[in-house]
Amino acid sequence: MKDILDSQVRTELEAILGVEFKDKQKLLTALTHRSYLNENQLVKEHNELLEFLGDAVLELAVTDYLYRKHSDSKEGHLTTWRSAIVKGENLLVIGERLGLVDYMRMSKGERRDVDSGGKSREWIIANAMEAVIGAIYLDLGLGEAKLFIDAHILNGSTATLRAHREWKSELQELVQERFGYTPNYGVLASDGPDHEKRFRVGLFVEETRISLGEGSSKVAAQTAAAKIALETIDSWQNQVVPRRKRGGR
Repeated sequence: MKDILDSQVRTELEAILGVEFKDKQKLLTALTHRSYLNENQLVKEHNELLEFLGDAVLELAVTDYLYRKHSDSKEGHLTTWRSAIVKGENLLVIGERLGLVDYMRMSKGERRDVDSGGKSREWIIANAMEAVIGAIYLDLGLGEAKLFIDAHILNGSTATLRAHREWKSELQELVQERFGYTPNYGVLASDGPDHEKRFRVGLFVEETRISLGEGSSKVAAQTAAAKIALETIDSWQNQVVPRRKRGGR
């Protein structure tokens, strides 16, 4: 844990973030978890309001980016990509890459839980990412907030999403059109500690399991299963009876 009150430490973090705050208190508040106030009564502000603001700024920035860069895509695909970009799992990965948790202020109990990979780690880091975005917006404006989001969240992400997220949408459209069902996913197994889990997901069309996928998150495993299903459609399509043919119709 690094002391964010130290000016050199703040300068180090600002270099990592690529942002120089005019009001350093905004950055300090963004990295202060509510639990810290219980052990430090002189501290009056925590990051929840900045998180609330940052969430809205992030969604606006991502929506604007996708609208401008992928205007040839379907609305459903854009919605799926946006959800994947702003979701906690993605923000956790980015926050981990930035080492954000090392600069955060929280209670000793929360620190032990976070450092051990406890269940609170994901949402604490993801929320801190949103709070940092909120702090940048308040201190430096929407333009600077967008630059931060472009550099750390959007950079390289949409290419990956375009390559992988469309598997689920494409499969759903195909299955609905050809068979009259909406495919569904079920978690069959999950292994490993909370911060390094591996998921195994089954993809079902009605009651027929047509593929399996594995990944470091449920969404990643679902995407893998959808990709496999599309690539192996010749091997399973005859196992599914189209809805319109059931009951002799």
